[in-house]
Amino acid sequence: MKKMQTKEQLIELLCELVSVKSITGTPDEVKMANTIVEKLAELRYYQDYPEYLQLHPTGDGRYFVMALAKKENTKKTVVMVNHFDVVNVEDYGMLQEEAFDPYRLKELMCSRLEEYTEEVQEHLQSDEWLFGRGIMDMKAGLTLQMSLLEKAALGEFEGNLVLLAVPDEEANSEGMRKAVPALLRLAQQYDLEYELILNSEPMFTQYPGDTNQYLYTGSIGKVMPGFLCYGRETHVGEPLSGLNANLMSSLITAEMELNTHFCETSGEQTSPPPTSLIQKDLKLDYSVQIPHRAVNLYNLFIFERSLEKIVNDLLDVGKRVGKQIESLYQKRTDSYAELQGKEKGEQSVGVGVLTFEQIRNYAMQTYGAPKVQEIEQKIYADRDQYDDRQLTIKIVDEYAMLCKDLAPMIVLFFAPPYYPAVGNHNDEFISMLTGDLKNYAKQKHDISLENVRYYNGISDLSYVNLKEDLSSLGSFIENVPVWDVTYSIPVYEMKQLRVPVLNVGPVGRDPHQQTERLHADYAFTTLKDMAEHLVATVFAFSKKNG
Repeated sequence: MKKMQTKEQLIELLCELVSVKSITGTPDEVKMANTIVEKLAELRYYQDYPEYLQLHPTGDGRYFVMALAKKENTKKTVVMVNHFDVVNVEDYGMLQEEAFDPYRLKELMCSRLEEYTEEVQEHLQSDEWLFGRGIMDMKAGLTLQMSLLEKAALGEFEGNLVLLAVPDEEANSEGMRKAVPALLRLAQQYDLEYELILNSEPMFTQYPGDTNQYLYTGSIGKVMPGFLCYGRETHVGEPLSGLNANLMSSLITAEMELNTHFCETSGEQTSPPPTSLIQKDLKLDYSVQIPHRAVNLYNLFIFERSLEKIVNDLLDVGKRVGKQIESLYQKRTDSYAELQGKEKGEQSVGVGVLTFEQIRNYAMQTYGAPKVQEIEQKIYADRDQYDDRQLTIKIVDEYAMLCKDLAPMIVLFFAPPYYPAVGNHNDEFISMLTGDLKNYAKQKHDISLENVRYYNGISDLSYVNLKEDLSSLGSFIENVPVWDVTYSIPVYEMKQLRVPVLNVGPVGRDPHQQTERLHADYAFTTLKDMAEHLVATVFAFSKKNG
């Protein structure tokens, strides 16, 4: 008897998965992985072939799930990727507990109907929409993929399917980064050839009020550049004798925030401009000493720009800001002298601009390897107190204090996570698949699917098709202080994998908001049919082309 095929069965399964409060970084992520295994283990196939259902440790106490449904006499395989973690529920206020109970949540939201927008009110009063944390992002996609896996286990596809369900996508993608080598091992162990990696992240709107429906032939990339500003300390009573790092960091943000120089256009899609994530001084306590150390961290999206180009462009920002600081400092010094009736003097501050790699090399040459290692060992001994962003800032700050003879200075660095951009819009196979699926959607469901080159919600597809040149990647890695200590990506395995990707997912609204919701009828009727057609087309095309 089929357990995951009707709309009613899938809604029931979805609500069961949503009820597990698998917030990123909590023990419920482990519970979620076990729940997926338990549900799949109910299928007769995995009772007969238990070795095909695997729970893999990520190395930090969490697990990812890998399940294979194997068809005899074929190597052709589609890998289905999803994540089962969700963001926290603070935005639900008094409804935090109900956020994981779709029916109860909807009932309570309906009792406060006037608090919501007209569109949300309409969806609350419709049987077609379900509300809840993770219901759109992305447990509906997980549910759909489990349904496809069951069909494969019953022999209803002419190829193999692999389900890969991972934790931590909403933070550092620890699950997917650990799963990439496991995918290579699985292919070797069972003689599989990966034809496509299919994600089922939900559709994201391209603009407010957007009701179009999309499929994605890639996923947007992301880096997190930072600037540590080291000025010159002084008493607040003598501010012109120093250089306030808050001034320095403010000018950097004025240069970086929404700077369209960092936007890229690919086809009809343009990447969002950079925006500030952290801006703060690094004084630990109040005092009348000016803040002479401060840090900035930014979100920067990537389509096709190389990491080497990004590093150079960011250094140019630092150099421009350095000149602005020097000019502004001189003007303010002259203005103050004029107020005092004194002659103007030369008060140059001379701001240097370096990369983290350069300041670390300077520290090694000036103070020696033992001193540098002592500093790093001391920091890493307490690394459990920090997340990767905090730890990165701590390391750069310690180096800056050690090398304060270089100040005033601006130090460029990068913090985790790093999501390489992946795009298959020029791939002949992907063009064939998307063209076929668009025709099928129109003829069978009267739906006009639109191609988008890069999924703009960030996804784990970034780790399966690395196109960045390794030399360019090196210019980035050397400026990630925690690389190969607390963070890295499986660069060489990603180069080996190199599988085309697609993202075809459900319709929803308001991810990461209290009004997160899913169009259940589309997800488990229309999309289910289209996804089944897509998988069948992959195998039909693969068979035809040998």
